[in-house]
Parts: sequence; C-alpha cells; structure tokens
Amino acid sequence: MNTYAAPLLGLVLALPAWADPLTLTLADPQPDAASLAPGLAVSYAYGSPIKTLAHANGLLADAVPGPALIGLSYLDSEPGEMTLTSKKETKVAAAISGFIKFDAAGSYQLEIISNDGIIASIGGQQVALYDEVHACESNGVAEVEVPSAGWYALEATYFQRKGSSCLLMDWANGGEMEPVPDEAFAHLK
Repeated sequence: MNTYAAPLLGLVLALPAWADPLTLTLADPQPDAASLAPGLAVSYAYGSPIKTLAHANGLLADAVPGPALIGLSYLDSEPGEMTLTSKKETKVAAAISGFIKFDAAGSYQLEIISNDGIIASIGGQQVALYDEVHACESNGVAEVEVPSAGWYALEATYFQRKGSSCLLMDWANGGEMEPVPDEAFAHLK
C-alpha cells in the first residue's frame, strides 16, 4: 500500500509560513533540446547501512552511473523491489542531477517525499533536507519564486538504508499539489 505519512517535527527543513519564497535562478545558458535526454542522470554507490547524508556522500566518491530516473515518482517500494533504478533494494546512495522545466513564471510550492534521507536544490536554492532514516514522508513544502519559464538545474543526494524506499516530487502553482510530470525532467546527453 502506498501512503504518505506526516513529517516528524524536528527532522524536516520546512520553511515557516511567514518566510519569503526562495527565488530560483534560471540555468544559464539554457540547454537546447538536442542536448537533452529525458529524465534525470543518476549515479549509485552501495555500502553498509547508510544513516546520514555525510555517509552517503562518502560512498558517492566511488559512484557508478545508473539508468536515468524517468522522473521523481518512485512510490513506496514493496519487498524485493530495487531502489529507484539501482541494482539493490537496500544500502543505496544516489547522486541525482539534471534539470526541471517550469512552463510559466510564478510562485510554486514544491514538496519532496522520501525514504530515507535527501538534500535537494533547484535553481541554486535548497528545497529539501531530511538527514535521517525514516518512512516515506514529506520533507516539508518549499515556497519558490520562478522568475521566468525555462529549465532550472536540479541536484540531489539521496540515500536508502533498509526496508522500503520512495522518492517523489509534487508541485503546485496556485492549485492542488500534484506529481511533477516526467516530461518536466531532463539531463544532458
């Protein structure tokens, strides 16, 4: 069963309701369509049970490229399912990079849901931080200002320790939160 749990207080970096939105920086230069492949680039490293982002970053020094992530809609896994596009179910660290496309300028809400830890930035701004082992939970909602339509750099470090895994991204631009469509992600060929 795929469910989202409420975040645990104290473990999540979430912006207070009164905080100013984060202003994202457009990728410069903008990548042209011929230079892009669908999805996000990812490299993997495997090791002892990973409990922190520092541990994951240490392992990622020896990362090997894996199949691209189609998007960020990896629901809570079932026993025996691999973490993301990796070759393992558990003890996985991933370095994720590429671009996310916003079709219109404006104020957006971004939410990343993960199991286990993640740090993510878009357009030069940190939009998620959860440096703990936890179930498939929200990392909080980040309010961002997108100054113009186009591609914005996306980078993340993610780890999965044991049990199930998930990694999802939702967004809203004045409406209800919904999954970011796979077509909104790309990486350099």
